[in-house]
Amino acid sequence: MQLLQTLIPPSSSPTAVAAALPVAFASFLVIYILGYSLVFRHWPSGARSEASSCLISLFHGTPAVFLASFAIYSDSDRGFAATNTPFQSAVLDFSVAYFFVDLLHYVFFFSPGDALFIGHHLATLFVFLTCRYLVGHGAFAILTLLVLAEVTSFCQNVWTLAGVRKGDSKLAARVYRLLSPPFYAFYSVVRGVLGPVFMYKMGEFYWSGVADGVVPRWVWVSWMVVVIGAISVSILWIINLWVELYRERKVDGRLEKKKDRVYENGGFIVR
Repeated sequence: MQLLQTLIPPSSSPTAVAAALPVAFASFLVIYILGYSLVFRHWPSGARSEASSCLISLFHGTPAVFLASFAIYSDSDRGFAATNTPFQSAVLDFSVAYFFVDLLHYVFFFSPGDALFIGHHLATLFVFLTCRYLVGHGAFAILTLLVLAEVTSFCQNVWTLAGVRKGDSKLAARVYRLLSPPFYAFYSVVRGVLGPVFMYKMGEFYWSGVADGVVPRWVWVSWMVVVIGAISVSILWIINLWVELYRERKVDGRLEKKKDRVYENGGFIVR
């Protein structure tokens, strides 16, 4: 965060702000290549690409939370129709660069199951790019949504990496098992409570028509469609994970009871 603040302070020139996108894009691309070719070179081919995607997400998610928070609170005009500041524009470019690189990852290593992620990235890029380059307003809303989306990013990426290797690593399996409940709970609160509350306030403001002069109706309606869709999918995803966790723990409980019965009967082999 300090590096981006140094390169692009709140009062920076348009030229400096314009450099944020190519610099960030090149940085994420290099991180991905290093992850694939060096950091995860001994991982299976399919896992290498997914792990490299998680790596650039780690370099984007938590920094984006701090950058977006700083960009929001450094501007005294915090409103849904406020003009984007130079630093807010730079933060939007930072995230645009990440989503472009991760989109390339999904296109290059495409599988049918990735269609949802590709659609998510394209929709997110549409929101960021229209806010940044088309209307030049509304960064407060978009960056707040970015904070809510990425605040769980670190936990999710560690959980994902552990999940990728849980089948061949006892440590990964243990991390995955221990991290799942708190990660699910944290994600549920952010995406199931805070996200919908902010989405309602955002929709209520734009629906009033106050911002139509700076954020055209078709733009904010598109934003709302994307946000509603993203939050809905997130809620369905976490509900499914809770159901899977319940089923796994239920099966584990049955196995433990069966083991206890075998030992009680004098057996030494767990069947």
